[in-house]
Amino acid sequence: MPTDSALRPWWLELLSAGAAEADAGLAGLSCAEAKARLARFGPNLFREQQAKSLLRQYLSRFKNPLVLILLVASAVSAFTGEVINFFIISLIVLLSVTLDFVQEYRANAAAEKLRLSVSVKAIVIRDDRRLEIPVAEVVPGDLVVLSAGDLIPADGRVLEARDFFVKQALLTGESYPVEKRPGVLPDTATDLQDATNAVFMGTSVISGNARMLVVKTGTATAIGGIADSVSRQPLPSSFEIGTRRFGMLIMRLTVLMVLFVLLVNTWFHKPLLESFLFAVALAVGLTPELLPMVVSVTLARGALRMARKHMIVKRLAAIQDLGSMDVLCTDKTGTLTEAKIRMERHVDAEGAPSDRVLELAYLNSFFETGLKSPLDEAILDHEHIEVGSWKKIDEIPFDFERRCVSVLLDNGKERWLVVKGAADEIVGLCTRYESEDGQLRRPVDEAALVPIQAQYHGLEEEGFRVLGIAWRQVPPDHPHAVVSDETELVLAGFAAFLDPPKASAAPALAVLKKAGVAIKIVTGDSDRVTRHVCAELKIPVEGVLTGKEIAQLDDHALQARVEAANLFCRVNPAQKERVIRALKARGHVVGYLGDGINDAPSLHAADVGLSVDSAVDVAKEAADMILLRHDLHVLHAGVLEGRRTFGNIMKYIMMGTSSNFGNMFSMAGAALFLPFLPMLPTQILLNNILYDISEVPIPLDKVDTGEIVAPRALDLNFIRNYMLVIGPISSLFDFLTFYVLLAVLQADEKLFQTGWFVESLCTQVLVIFVIRTRGNPLKSRAHPLLTATSLAIVAIAVLLPLTPPGTHFGFVPPPARFYLILGVMVVVYLFAVELAKRAFYRWSAPPGR
Repeated sequence: MPTDSALRPWWLELLSAGAAEADAGLAGLSCAEAKARLARFGPNLFREQQAKSLLRQYLSRFKNPLVLILLVASAVSAFTGEVINFFIISLIVLLSVTLDFVQEYRANAAAEKLRLSVSVKAIVIRDDRRLEIPVAEVVPGDLVVLSAGDLIPADGRVLEARDFFVKQALLTGESYPVEKRPGVLPDTATDLQDATNAVFMGTSVISGNARMLVVKTGTATAIGGIADSVSRQPLPSSFEIGTRRFGMLIMRLTVLMVLFVLLVNTWFHKPLLESFLFAVALAVGLTPELLPMVVSVTLARGALRMARKHMIVKRLAAIQDLGSMDVLCTDKTGTLTEAKIRMERHVDAEGAPSDRVLELAYLNSFFETGLKSPLDEAILDHEHIEVGSWKKIDEIPFDFERRCVSVLLDNGKERWLVVKGAADEIVGLCTRYESEDGQLRRPVDEAALVPIQAQYHGLEEEGFRVLGIAWRQVPPDHPHAVVSDETELVLAGFAAFLDPPKASAAPALAVLKKAGVAIKIVTGDSDRVTRHVCAELKIPVEGVLTGKEIAQLDDHALQARVEAANLFCRVNPAQKERVIRALKARGHVVGYLGDGINDAPSLHAADVGLSVDSAVDVAKEAADMILLRHDLHVLHAGVLEGRRTFGNIMKYIMMGTSSNFGNMFSMAGAALFLPFLPMLPTQILLNNILYDISEVPIPLDKVDTGEIVAPRALDLNFIRNYMLVIGPISSLFDFLTFYVLLAVLQADEKLFQTGWFVESLCTQVLVIFVIRTRGNPLKSRAHPLLTATSLAIVAIAVLLPLTPPGTHFGFVPPPARFYLILGVMVVVYLFAVELAKRAFYRWSAPPGR
């Protein structure tokens, strides 16, 4: 039985007892000791992410049911005396699996290296020096320095704290931040909610700063024990939904085709083992087994190209989502504006310049310990003011519901609560206002309210961001500041700030709009300020929704309104998230660009979350991509790269659902009237592996300009219709080949199988050059490696029957006139596919346009 002390939570233990082996003193651990502890306790990951060995990764490829069936079938062939079949099938399976593994491993390794370059870091004290290290390298005993915006990197005890508030809703469900402070707790504090002297991995710092001593890391943390229950799976993106539906379509077609072939062959009393092998080989030919590799390699190469364009991709599938994005939601600060905010005016409630307003604003910003905003920096940079004997007693940190921050100050004679926040919120909290630089105080009645509102509204219409500055005197023994203290305030006046629009913003918005991406500004600023910025950037205002209006709308009503509006002003974080979900419900692919604590929910909710490398940890962790330059031109380049990536993935899908499917349909149809198998199982597998090799360079291929002018999404109906148009052409020429072989060349079983193998491989490989572009294939040049590989595979198909190895696959040398007829048929086939392709694109609406 465990002792009572063993059941006690670690935060109830005395520091010397609870952290005996972790305690490192004020200088922190030595680097050598930290290395030893990392080896002992393992990486600080709340899920075990032990990298599989290369051998295990390779062997996992054989879990594919079709691969296993083929290997079992090849073993049966060996036992029945078909040793050559056994070796050929095994060799082809190994080649296919190895090709897939090597390509995908190399691509994913490169992408992972990029992702780690922007991983969240922690600041620790080691050897009495501050070091920034990856969170995974934090060990028990580390001293960690925390400040607003940080993610807590492990479970630990708070050693020092200053107005330190943490949001831990992920673990406890508490919606409001909780203040943490050092100290020993009573024995009744056994729940996480009561552990005010401890912080937990995965929670985030809202305001203040602290030092913590790490006690638990990795799976030993609170979140490590419940990782699966607290991790919110993101909703599948449009691309993931599309590929899933495509996979189901292929599966249904494959099952139907295999059952049909087995029934027909059984009806005609063909050899059972050979018929089974034929059906399995047909299933392999129908299955686009190279699709995962093509997707992975294409996305990874896209990530590398985007890194060269100053964007780091954390989630590879987000590249496709970025290309499909047709709505970008963004704040204006730092994106549309320079984020170099200057304090331009400080006026009283009547509009007269006021040093009193500047003094109070300075005191508030100087003593505030939360996440410093650019407005705070502008106040402190505007003019140095001596704080004298003032000292801070307490603080009410900023939150996005109150939209203000308060500090409780004392100078030995008086104790003041100084409040700074959104102008309309502050005015609503005031009962009196100052004039003549604080000499007079007057009541804020209905008559006074109109000119006061006119003052800050007028500043906002000039493009200024406006903060209200207020205060109140409290008793000298007033111990703590609480939200209820923010009442009956005295309005000192307003501080006005100028954040000029970026010179690059207007042209960047223009190219994004031309590329089919609508910009919607989602901001906490007033509609007047935002309208002014839009006017300077020549952004037409199509509609405005404010936070108050959004609060009165249910989800269905909001969905009806978001389409027409492109400005969402005075919105809080929850309302931002609602706007994004409403846009997604309307069928849009939505991106969100944010860098603050309040942006994390919206970054999670969007199809693609975008942040910047200077963002707080919470935002960077939630984002799918990190912009190394806060510039919409960088984002536009990323959008185009996403569309190129999508274009190359679509090439494989379109080719696989046209000529390849046509050949497989023909093969199944031929089983109805031929007294022998139209192609041997080994020949089908060889055909498939050669075709796959020809398509490996697709991720390198260029994409036509016309393919990236507008967002596109994976449309299953479009793919199905394309297959129904192009596939029958392939089947038609296959049956024409059957006629030539049987009626003209009087082919026997081996010559028939040889002739059709050569024709099917030549047509489905060469048609790549027609299908890879919507335009004229003679004007759209393929990548040289794709051209070289495709032509090499065609040469192999033509020459293999003439070589000794061809006899092992059951081939015989065709007559010379077969090659002449084949050349004419291939040219006519490619011409017919080109005509059908043009007609299809002319008559059908392209996806996403």
